[in-house]
Amino acid sequence: MPARDSQATKARILEAAVTEFAEHGLAGGRIERIAREAGSNVRMIYAYFDNKDGLFDAALTSAIQSMAAKVAPRPEDLPGWAGDLFDYHRAEPAALRINMWAQLERPEAASEPLESYLAKTTALAGADAAPLTAVDLLVFIYAVSQAWYLTPVGLLKADGANPDDPRRIAAHREAVVAAVTRIARPVT
Repeated sequence: MPARDSQATKARILEAAVTEFAEHGLAGGRIERIAREAGSNVRMIYAYFDNKDGLFDAALTSAIQSMAAKVAPRPEDLPGWAGDLFDYHRAEPAALRINMWAQLERPEAASEPLESYLAKTTALAGADAAPLTAVDLLVFIYAVSQAWYLTPVGLLKADGANPDDPRRIAAHREAVVAAVTRIARPVT
């Protein structure tokens, strides 16, 4: 019988948990579905994560850390970074979705680890965006890069256009990049 790879099992559980919780939230997420999707069992989930809240917190952290690794801040190109964040949320919405569920159902776990925020604000500290602080700038960039995905579909359709039209999405991405360009390099 082959040896069990606990790290691989834990990684599969986390991947399945991110998907489940992003789709259904903490209250709607089911440990049994996560175990089945991960090719594991409920007992192993509780052995690794103690309880459902622990698994949710680990899945949230995993999703956010994955996003941070794939789309790290680029102080030398804040507009490009904002565009990349916009693209990331379109391609991989799980981090945004699970974070929104956390805001609603488990606010004490809803923020990135403080170290992550400190690293990002430190990276942006030298960015030319007076009078904004690095924190203000980070909040603004996240807000504009996520806005399209957090806007009610009815509002996105209010002008009669299809919000999923690739030209419309490209135009919104351009607007995100332009907004960050203006605020990161204010006209003096």
